[in-house]
Amino acid sequence: LDNLPSRFGWINHKRLRQLATAAMARVGLDAIDPDTPVGELGIGHQQMVEIARNLIGDCHVLIFDEPTAMLTAREVELLFTQIDRLRARGVAIVYISHRLEELQRVAQRIVVLRDGRQVCDEPIQRYSSAELVNLMVGRELGEHIDLGRRQLGAPLLKVDRLTRSDKVREVSFEVRAGEIFGISGLIGAGRTELLRLIYGADRADSGSIALGQPPQPVTIDSPKAAVRAGIALITEDRKGEGLLLSQSISANIALGNLGAVSRAGVLDGEAERALAERQIQAMRIRSAGAQQVVGELSGGNQQKVVIGRWLERDCQVLLFDEPTRGIDVGAKFDIYGLLAELARQGKALVVVSSDLRELMLICDRIAVLSAGRLIDTFDREHWTQDQLLAAAFAGYQKRDALLHEAAPRMDV
Repeated sequence: LDNLPSRFGWINHKRLRQLATAAMARVGLDAIDPDTPVGELGIGHQQMVEIARNLIGDCHVLIFDEPTAMLTAREVELLFTQIDRLRARGVAIVYISHRLEELQRVAQRIVVLRDGRQVCDEPIQRYSSAELVNLMVGRELGEHIDLGRRQLGAPLLKVDRLTRSDKVREVSFEVRAGEIFGISGLIGAGRTELLRLIYGADRADSGSIALGQPPQPVTIDSPKAAVRAGIALITEDRKGEGLLLSQSISANIALGNLGAVSRAGVLDGEAERALAERQIQAMRIRSAGAQQVVGELSGGNQQKVVIGRWLERDCQVLLFDEPTRGIDVGAKFDIYGLLAELARQGKALVVVSSDLRELMLICDRIAVLSAGRLIDTFDREHWTQDQLLAAAFAGYQKRDALLHEAAPRMDV
């Protein structure tokens, strides 16, 4: 954007595409047309475009703020390759991340902030991941989470052969009451698109959704219909799609519960504040009060506001798209605890995450999407990280093989 190839004030679009294609290839975006509007890309691909842009030019200091929050292992490796090249050129890099294993790979020195105060500035080799976590949250956190005693019931959500163009292809699964059902896959595999179809944000070409016990077919042709049916979506882009950043906590929580805080179409300010205070206390939202502007909160507390809005509606099916993206370790475990509590209440939870270890920590089963298709579903006792990664690539390998077979051959 700041280095457009031009002559006499006219942009050279052919040269622009060549430069963009080369930059995109360095971060694995080879398959995307450089003329595609960025707004049409998923948030993961948007992140990669932003990274590609900042790798261009002769910068001396480069700051990465949670660059891998929406990336899977393949994209992270491509980014690290570029970081190594930048370091070799003498570029100074500030790398902000809550993924400690990444810091230990790319950083030589670590600075830890807690509640706005610097608590550490040391060579990173002096600390283990567990010790860094303790510094970040001020207390010990284990590598396991106790989901508590819960009873998995009968299926509450059933998705049958849901399809939309080439993004989601005949995906079928069911989620039981009290179950945390994970969905894994690479960026572009169709994870977010699948949740949007279930929620009615996009229209399916074919397939059906059933809810209840036993599940009965329902027509979900809009988010309004989904909410009325008892389905909630916590979006991956909380700032762009989940919150009114310029409005108060109370206004954001009331947004999905206007019927409970208004009479004859007139908003009851006292009821709105009471609702917000209830969720601030229940969700442990760190704030100056219900009237604080949401845009002033940390990422973790913003996410709690979004979740608190839906808890007031008592939805039976909750769809979480990257629920812990860009939030600190302590807030992550708060949200994990909340997911466990919702499961204990008998709700059906579907969780999409780019972090395999997160899914393995909290889920009862994990389904893997690849190139829009559900490749396999693994039970907690039978999955390994290698199996999940292999399934994530399987759909693309099969697709590439079919394309290769269909390609015309030339005899020499």
